[in-house]
Amino acid sequence: MTPKTLSLTSFILPHQFKIPKSCYSGRAIIICKSINPQPQQQDLQLQPQLSVSSSESQGSGPAAPTRGDIFLERQQLLAASSAVIEKKKKKKKEKVNGSLKVSTFCCYGCGAPLQVLEMDAPGYVDPETYELKKKHRQLRTILCGRCRLLSHGHMVTAVGGNGGYAGGKQFVTAEELREKLRHLRNEKALIVKLVDIVDFNGSFLAHVRDLAGANPIILVVTKVDLLPKGTDFNCVGDWVVEATMKKKLNVLSVHLTSSKSLVGITGVVSEIQKEKKGRDVYILGAANVGKSAFINAMLKMLSDKDPVAAMARKYKPIQSAVPGTTVGPIQINAFLGGGKVYDTPGVHLHHRQAAVVHSQDLPALAPRSRLRGQSFTKEVVLDQWVSEKMEFNSLAGFSIFWGGLVRVDVLKVLPETCLTFYGPKAVKLHIVPTNKADEFYKKELGALLTPPSGEQVETWTGLETARQLHIRFDDTQRPACDVAISGLGWITVEPVSQTLKEPDADLVQEAMVVSLDVHVPKAVEIFVRPPLPVGKSGGEWYQYRDLTEKEEETRPKWYF
Repeated sequence: MTPKTLSLTSFILPHQFKIPKSCYSGRAIIICKSINPQPQQQDLQLQPQLSVSSSESQGSGPAAPTRGDIFLERQQLLAASSAVIEKKKKKKKEKVNGSLKVSTFCCYGCGAPLQVLEMDAPGYVDPETYELKKKHRQLRTILCGRCRLLSHGHMVTAVGGNGGYAGGKQFVTAEELREKLRHLRNEKALIVKLVDIVDFNGSFLAHVRDLAGANPIILVVTKVDLLPKGTDFNCVGDWVVEATMKKKLNVLSVHLTSSKSLVGITGVVSEIQKEKKGRDVYILGAANVGKSAFINAMLKMLSDKDPVAAMARKYKPIQSAVPGTTVGPIQINAFLGGGKVYDTPGVHLHHRQAAVVHSQDLPALAPRSRLRGQSFTKEVVLDQWVSEKMEFNSLAGFSIFWGGLVRVDVLKVLPETCLTFYGPKAVKLHIVPTNKADEFYKKELGALLTPPSGEQVETWTGLETARQLHIRFDDTQRPACDVAISGLGWITVEPVSQTLKEPDADLVQEAMVVSLDVHVPKAVEIFVRPPLPVGKSGGEWYQYRDLTEKEEETRPKWYF
């Protein structure tokens, strides 16, 4: 019988694998390979992991992709592949012109992967428009249908569980948005963290270290143009640095800015160019803190001398008052010398007022003009309730409603105590005797007390959380503290009104404590903090702390 011939498949060994010389000895090396004739059914599930690492073979040295490119590609491919896998599980093989249309390209307005299947979901594009843009290789210039509505003032949410929405297939969960940012811990990047000065404590991101890791942080305080007229920004800058030092973060510098008036933007741009050192820049912050507005202001400042930034302004991120406007990372080429800026999804915080009101009430929570404190003193109450013939000598026994979102019961105060409210003008204040507060709330909810408004009034659960505050003070010449309501504003507690020169010494010695009951919706958080020095009087009573030599070296500088 003729012996059967054995066919060998030749393989090229990778150059990293070297065989010792002693192994050659003139013998042939045979490498066997198993061939599986069965179809590979798991290719679809393995494809995302393989495609993520495929970018590593695109070049080395200067031609190698940056960490930001790898990060963005990973997010886009995982988002696209998850949609494909979900469709396969449901056995809905929906096809358009014979192929499933899930793109790795993203909407430049919100960062959502482009798709043509679900009209109510983020990233939806009309199939004809998609094919036309794809033919001309212009998929990077597409704005999805949701972003078009947002740009025309429509309140279209995309985050499940916010504002009374139960969520659904068209919603992205807050946990999914947060998960998209966790890769930053392993990246070498420069973090630009944004904080809203009107909601400083509520928007600071207490667990920012879980997202940023050990990366250096440039802290940008936005919307400083909304602070009351006459505010001394030297005092505000020092106050912000003191509050930041308690967080123990790797903060390089602090910048007070306004994206609307472009105040302070030049200083941030200079700091970024100085500190990025070849790293990509990530804009990080809570939802609705002003990330997209900051990026647009930064591009506007750069566009005069930088043609790359001028080109990027044509396709800038969408701005709106809706939480979750940005649902995926958006890559922006902003620097002529190289380096990219990434607009990231806003981190959704359940303890802010924006998480409990309906989307139609979100614009009411955003101040649109300079804040003007509204004060309540004994004289104000006398003017309003003199017809009731009530006998009282202070604010004690009264309740102040801040729209339908906050109720403050005054339990114990000095006769000269003053409560000053700083927040959006659209949320009105009303004061009534505490014994009539429950009846007033039930009657006027949705009418005088808004938000909530519209259909949400029927399902509104009320002010379920109550916190009793006992505020001690030892100086009647300055405010005792601020009571900050997450996502709304703050209340300055002054033992003695600033309009009075000298308090009654006997009354001050009698009681050195202010007692309040603060009622808010469930999950909304209340912060008690050192008073923020605003207005003309803020510069008079604010006290700078003496620093040690070590503190002066390690303390971040602030700029305005």
